[in-house]
Amino acid sequence: MKRAVLLTGHYWGSKRQAGFHQIARSLLCKGWEVLFFTAPFSLLSFLRRDYRLKYLKMNELNRLIQKDKNLESFVRFTLIHPVNLKSRLLNKTSYRLFNRYQHISLGQSEEFIREAELIIYESNPVLFLFNHLKTISPDARMVYRVSDDLRLLNCHPALINIEQKLLPRFDLISVPSQYIYDVFGNRPNLKLQRHGINKELFDKKMQNPYPPDYETNLVFIGQTYFDYDFLDIAAGLFPKLHFHIIGPLDEKRIRDNVHFYGEKPFADTIAFIKHADIGLHTLIHTPGAESFSDSLKVIQYEYCRLPIIAPYFMDCRRPQVFYYKPGNPASISEALSRAMQYDRKNISVENVISWENLTELLIGDKVEQKIVDNLL
Repeated sequence: MKRAVLLTGHYWGSKRQAGFHQIARSLLCKGWEVLFFTAPFSLLSFLRRDYRLKYLKMNELNRLIQKDKNLESFVRFTLIHPVNLKSRLLNKTSYRLFNRYQHISLGQSEEFIREAELIIYESNPVLFLFNHLKTISPDARMVYRVSDDLRLLNCHPALINIEQKLLPRFDLISVPSQYIYDVFGNRPNLKLQRHGINKELFDKKMQNPYPPDYETNLVFIGQTYFDYDFLDIAAGLFPKLHFHIIGPLDEKRIRDNVHFYGEKPFADTIAFIKHADIGLHTLIHTPGAESFSDSLKVIQYEYCRLPIIAPYFMDCRRPQVFYYKPGNPASISEALSRAMQYDRKNISVENVISWENLTELLIGDKVEQKIVDNLL
């Protein structure tokens, strides 16, 4: 049986079901054995009040745990891990210390990794482990599935440096957005491969979660960088619209037509998207925020044929996206008005692929040429 290792910052049992969770499930469906390797995690995670602490069990640290048939979980706990210390001097002096992260022991996971045929890395300090993993599993296909622009995440300089050194050594660099593709430049191992979607799950009939007297519903699904100023202005301009905010965000008392739900399991959020009228991709600008142009949220909105509201700096390259200038009531009003008038039948879902399709691309299996063409 083929073995795959997914090196990610996500924890298997988290409510936040990321792309790596979906790739793992697709591999399992294809008959692979999967190791879901969670890192980094250290004492610094406690100081930073890491969200994973809600789900992690301390007796799972540094232990190989069977979560399901052919699925193992391993959470690599260390004393420290590379983080940006918010000071040029501190980052410089800690460079050698954090660079030692590449020498951490793999513990109980090493035997599984030695037999792996596929190793997929996320955009985080797991990149430091590349040389060690390449040594113990030299024939494994090495894939960098870029989840984020590291410059956007404000990572420690040592991590950004090692990413640049490793780029030529991966068998495949798979990026989800045109923005990140352009950042990495023209490389023979670089491919634009957007996020997939669980079409079977999204195609199921689901009960409408919105009250019947809510005529127009706008939904935001996310974790960070939410534009509260947009929400305040938009909710005031359109008191008959209802804004539904789902995710681990600060619940601010804004207006009666604004509803916060907190964090929900991924499956519970789908009905909110399917029965919404407009999808909100309303983020504040941070360096590299343009990389969210093809985020998983955008793909989900697209598949459910939702017009999308986004700030002007977010070039989503879709006709159903309507842009606003942050802090500008006139542009917010225009964007919302145009979105409400847009004929959703015009929204094409032809370019939306499944997680199975994406996984085939990561593995290197042959897929229909049409799918490949749609990714370009």
